[in-house]
Amino acid sequence: MADVPASRVRLGLQEDGVGRVTARWRHAGVIEDWIAKECPEHEAELPAFRIALHPVTNAEFRRFLEDTGSTELPTSWRFGVYPDGLGNHPVWTVSPEAADAYAAWLADRTGRAFRLSTEAEWEYAAAGPEGREFPWGEAFEPEHANTVESGPLATTPIGVYPTGRSPFGVYDMAGNVEEYTADDYLPYPGGGTVADDLAVTRGTYRIARGGSFTRFGDLARTRRRHGWYARDIYAMGFRLAETP
Repeated sequence: MADVPASRVRLGLQEDGVGRVTARWRHAGVIEDWIAKECPEHEAELPAFRIALHPVTNAEFRRFLEDTGSTELPTSWRFGVYPDGLGNHPVWTVSPEAADAYAAWLADRTGRAFRLSTEAEWEYAAAGPEGREFPWGEAFEPEHANTVESGPLATTPIGVYPTGRSPFGVYDMAGNVEEYTADDYLPYPGGGTVADDLAVTRGTYRIARGGSFTRFGDLARTRRRHGWYARDIYAMGFRLAETP
């Protein structure tokens, strides 16, 4: 776990940045509604927390299934078979409820306060005190993360993109698999509800953060808010946080 100290932080995007971001990623099909969900920029008080250096892996999730008897297998395990040789790759695709159940199981087994991070915690852990556009800096660098731009179009072992670490030393926050947070979508303070495709087709949905091996680098932006459609292209994983 990386220790993140308590802080008053700035999150989100200024309204005048929506057009800039949309134009930069128009080649990836990005539209303004998707980016408008990041507005307005606002401040939040975050107590100290810890966040896992890596997303939960296939091997870790398998232990949870074996111990609990849960039958919710990741859909990425083809034909329900554990992916031998990929134990140190992040698990995908699981439901947000399964991610919550994993955190609760591990908290019960260890006596530690494991959980999913809040959306605000995730963004701050990725962007740092400087509010970076990407975990490593302001410009997208394809070799820093497992995204469509230069990745293998498959998951990679956790931690193999060290140049993509966040200011707190956290790996894979920009690529590999998307990550559920603990929060359902709500507009930011002072902002309006954005009725994009996710809201229209799914109603309430869990916010996910970070890019993935199936998606373009626009999802690797630290401010990007998105969620899960039940389609294979949405590689949904998760990482743990902890209350000290």
